[in-house]
Amino acid sequence: MTRRETVAAWLDRPGTSNFVIGVIVLNAIVLGLDTSDVVKGSVGGVLTVIDRMCLAVFIVEIGLKLFAHRLSFFRDGWNVFDFIIVGIALIPGAQSLSVLRALRILRVLRVISAAPRLRRVVEGFVRAVPGMASVFMMMAMIFYIGAVMATNLFADSFPEWFGTMGRSAYSLFQIMTLESWSMGIVRPVMAKYQYAWAFFVPFIIVTSFAVVNLLVGLIVNSMQDAHDAETEGATGAYRDEVLARLKAIEARLPAEDSEK
Repeated sequence: MTRRETVAAWLDRPGTSNFVIGVIVLNAIVLGLDTSDVVKGSVGGVLTVIDRMCLAVFIVEIGLKLFAHRLSFFRDGWNVFDFIIVGIALIPGAQSLSVLRALRILRVLRVISAAPRLRRVVEGFVRAVPGMASVFMMMAMIFYIGAVMATNLFADSFPEWFGTMGRSAYSLFQIMTLESWSMGIVRPVMAKYQYAWAFFVPFIIVTSFAVVNLLVGLIVNSMQDAHDAETEGATGAYRDEVLARLKAIEARLPAEDSEK
């Protein structure tokens, strides 16, 4: 086994993956504590040292992966994701500019690539994007129609909520999320327009219950498909391994018979 293969095998060990996940969690805790002025005032120097040590571990891991896989490292989307996240921390000025300092918390996202179950969730979500795009287009049309109707119906009496298309769309979005929709918006409108419920109730039924649940169903189905594909791949690899062993046994049989 070559040195590159040895490094690759070491990186693939469960113990190595668990260690990296532990470092990511530790770094997340440190970055959270770093937002407290009280904590920074007492142990700020320790937090800085731990943060730099965690970053050093990430850099070493990326370097080992580049050594083991060379250019094939960039063929894996998760490796590219890790490379970008770690690279952000190495941008000059990242420790002084507040925006770049805030981006350090993105390192926590590395736990997604390190944990297979989380990868499955993200892959399922990505697979659902094409179907979700169609649902979002349908929702956009519903919101556009609803915003036009609401502006024409309620703009004169409630300009702060429905005075323009933008305000109407935002108010309808608040209604869709069911956040203070009844006492905050709909009942005051119904006090002025008695039959306003005939507009708001169908809108809530279509958006909050039908369309949102359709999105959830698409994501769940995509996650199941991703899980089935992963299971099928593992089963196929095991089957190929068994067949290879059987062929090896079969190849030895004639040689043993001839010796007898």
